[in-house]
Amino acid sequence: MTSRSSKATARTSSEARAVARTQTLLQGTNGIGTVRRTTLPGGLRVVTETLPSVRSATFGIWVQVGSRDETPTLNGATHYLEHLLFKGTRKRSALDISSAIDAVGGEMNAFTAKEYTCYYARVLDTDLPLAIDVVCDMLTGSLILEEDVDAERGVILEEIAMTEDDPGDCVHDLFAHTMLGDTPLGRPVLGTVDTINALTRSQVARFYKKHYDPRHLVVAAAGNVDHATVVRQVRKAFEKAGALTQTDAVPLAPRDGARTLKTAGRVELLNRRTEQAHVVLGMPGLARTDERRWALGVLNTALGGGMSSRLFQEVREKRGLAYSVYSYTSGFADCGLFGVYAGCRPNQVHDVLKICRDELDRVASDGLSDEEIGRAVGQLSGSTVLGLEDTGALMNRIGKSELCWGTQMSVDDMLARIAAVTPDDVREVARDVLGRRPSLSVIGPLKDKQADRLHEAVS
Repeated sequence: MTSRSSKATARTSSEARAVARTQTLLQGTNGIGTVRRTTLPGGLRVVTETLPSVRSATFGIWVQVGSRDETPTLNGATHYLEHLLFKGTRKRSALDISSAIDAVGGEMNAFTAKEYTCYYARVLDTDLPLAIDVVCDMLTGSLILEEDVDAERGVILEEIAMTEDDPGDCVHDLFAHTMLGDTPLGRPVLGTVDTINALTRSQVARFYKKHYDPRHLVVAAAGNVDHATVVRQVRKAFEKAGALTQTDAVPLAPRDGARTLKTAGRVELLNRRTEQAHVVLGMPGLARTDERRWALGVLNTALGGGMSSRLFQEVREKRGLAYSVYSYTSGFADCGLFGVYAGCRPNQVHDVLKICRDELDRVASDGLSDEEIGRAVGQLSGSTVLGLEDTGALMNRIGKSELCWGTQMSVDDMLARIAAVTPDDVREVARDVLGRRPSLSVIGPLKDKQADRLHEAVS
């Protein structure tokens, strides 16, 4: 006989399951997988891309929390927490977590950015249930023990030291600070030695509880996966952890905003005894939702995105002044950055800067030739497709798209948007972005007279 309470429980469970909504977002054609989304009770979203022709699968969970969500005293907490989720749960030790994936030849990792965090595992398709169980367990059942917080503190301090020993990497953090100042976006993702030493177990645990509820999460899986099966396994894991109790909750909307960067002519110099001077010259770019981002992508590719780009040809091929020189863009929810990086001998930094500044000014005023734009469109289209040739990249695409835009765009649509960029579009965005007064970040063995001249480079 079924008791009255059992009937009520069954009815509640049935009602919760009825809340789940499944949509086909992209229909697979020409080898492109079918993308589906299911929204579970509690606001948890599950998106999958099904490719029956492969034998692998990548499973990931994206969290809408990054270093920009930290207060000054919590700087580095998001990345600290990323480490701690690998340290053990109620059902698995740290060794159990790593050995479970190692035993099937899989790969497991995570990364933290300024606006999101991602945990993922790549395995054979037959081992996908294991990957789902392990990663979901990490996200919902982390213990965050005092002894683990203390032990991992040393690991993170070593990671900070490793980054600081690589000035070619560190200069990009310096550039973010130059452009964005002492703001959440301007502070380093890893935190600083002082903030990491000061973080406590209770601070990290509160941060975890606040940001890791289902409304903040997007579950993504790509490869030889069955959508309904993935949804069922994810739901089982989250329900077992008691994480889907708020059945009326809705997913968090993508970040938005309209922040305008007005930084111009700022210079930050970090004197280090390095063999090279590492330079980033740049200015405000575009937010990731700006429709002009397609034209900016073409501009970036033509200006500094490959061996045929202007900067590579002018700085490296014609004059031999640098081994590495390139341009890049960073788009956030409400603003963006455009930068040109070069690593060169300290006594040649002024020559390199002059060439880069002259090229930026020339493109801002005269634009690019139709030939350069056509070549950049082809290069960007090809790299876009080639970059999606494995299940990990596909998982990243659908997970990030759901979290950051709330929509999915097919590869064909992406290629169409790139192909639709006209020379006038590129010239217009070049005038708008490159026409602004740049700022400058430099790490290297700089003498006083050099420092004075570097300030003149952005005047």
